[in-house]
Amino acid sequence: MTALTDLGIAALRDGVKDGAFSAREVATAFNASVEKGRALNAFIVETPDLALAAADAADAARASGDLKPLSGVPLGIKDLFCTKGVQTTAASRILEGFEPVYESTVSGKLFAAGAGMLGKLNMDEFAMGSSNETSGFGNVISPWRRSDGGNAALAPGGSSGGSSTAVSARLCPGATGTDTGGSIRQPAAFTGISGIKPTYGRCSRFGIVAFASSLDQAGPMARDVRDCAILLEAMAGFDVRDSTSLDLPVPKWEAGLSADLKGKRVGIPKEYRIDGVPAEIDAVWEQGIAWLRDAGAEIVEVSLPHTKYALPTYYIIAPAEASSNLARYDGVRYGLRVAPEQGSLADMYEATRAAGFGAEVKRRIMIGTYVLSAGFYDAYFNQAQKVRALIARDFERAWASCDLLLTPTAPSAAFGLGEKSDDPIAMYLNDVFAVPASLAGLPAMSVPAGLDGQGLPLGLQIISRALDEQTVLNAGLAIEQRAGFTHRPEAWW
Repeated sequence: MTALTDLGIAALRDGVKDGAFSAREVATAFNASVEKGRALNAFIVETPDLALAAADAADAARASGDLKPLSGVPLGIKDLFCTKGVQTTAASRILEGFEPVYESTVSGKLFAAGAGMLGKLNMDEFAMGSSNETSGFGNVISPWRRSDGGNAALAPGGSSGGSSTAVSARLCPGATGTDTGGSIRQPAAFTGISGIKPTYGRCSRFGIVAFASSLDQAGPMARDVRDCAILLEAMAGFDVRDSTSLDLPVPKWEAGLSADLKGKRVGIPKEYRIDGVPAEIDAVWEQGIAWLRDAGAEIVEVSLPHTKYALPTYYIIAPAEASSNLARYDGVRYGLRVAPEQGSLADMYEATRAAGFGAEVKRRIMIGTYVLSAGFYDAYFNQAQKVRALIARDFERAWASCDLLLTPTAPSAAFGLGEKSDDPIAMYLNDVFAVPASLAGLPAMSVPAGLDGQGLPLGLQIISRALDEQTVLNAGLAIEQRAGFTHRPEAWW
């Protein structure tokens, strides 16, 4: 019999509904898996009792014929989502001990749909990072290992590294993530799972600890495309408490899944063929092109001429917004307070922030404050906003000749922890393929497509026009079916 922890969201949902197993059995199995996998440091807070309580409610609902869409499905919740009565830290020591008195809209929707919570997942501090090495609660470790016989610990990607590790290691069947410049897609690629960033505004940002408000977007991470569609349906929807929330109906993405791409045109952006990318990345990209052609799509070359400016644009806009958002952490109302015995209010601010923020967060606050300063606002921030508009216009022009884009998700497979931590620029380059879609607010997804020469997962990215998540999911399904990616990390922990 297949272990319950090997089942994905659809299989768990259907199994509970059909009576193949109880929701309590599912929650008990995953609670044990979370405990067993503690060496991976994927969870900051474990909530086994909450998972069991939701499971008992699911079993009672089945008995009364009142099952909900996610009854019997326990999830991991990224620690960026406020959870009522459960510590929420954004992986920062400055928020250690903070227990919100309200629930984020996304997590609230999931729980209302019957899902349980296994715990709060580790992440890069305030979602700032590409390797999960900036967490105030220690590195998350990928469950994958290179096949060269060494045992070097690998990065699970970031910022949603706890989510990617937990799903890949079978600690949970699915998890929430957030994507500001690739933080769902890149970790999904690094750990051999699927993850989708929906159109900006599809999922409410209410109750999500803010990094860069014009970029942050919640999305699901799961074993496969269908599971992502199921979770996204539960997460999405209009929220009056978020001024950027889209007042639109939520499509039935799961019911609309189809791997038939006849009549679809797939654009291959020539600017994404960049120097220094390993040949294995190009090879899996070419294989993906062949798979989509086999699914009935027409392949066309397109140009996104402002792509080369995407990374510098992102690393002006995102830190600028972070500088503004993180000004609220002052030690006065909540979170950490470091008060010198003698000193002014400003001294308390300085001491609190010095002790509470990590190095990467401080770096981005300083960059953001600099580009917003009076002497440089026009030269940097305003110019970046203009370039952002040009990047979005490139995509709009591309849709005249294609329906979706196919690119690599990341410029490499997972790298070792510590290999890039001393070089911020090398770390930032991990987002080179993911950032443009974020700047344009477009739906984009990563699906696993193969392994590199060291036996590590490689992902392919699908991007489509705004509000067309269905095409993204369908193309992901077409790749998933043809790739036949069944690889999983060894349970070394």
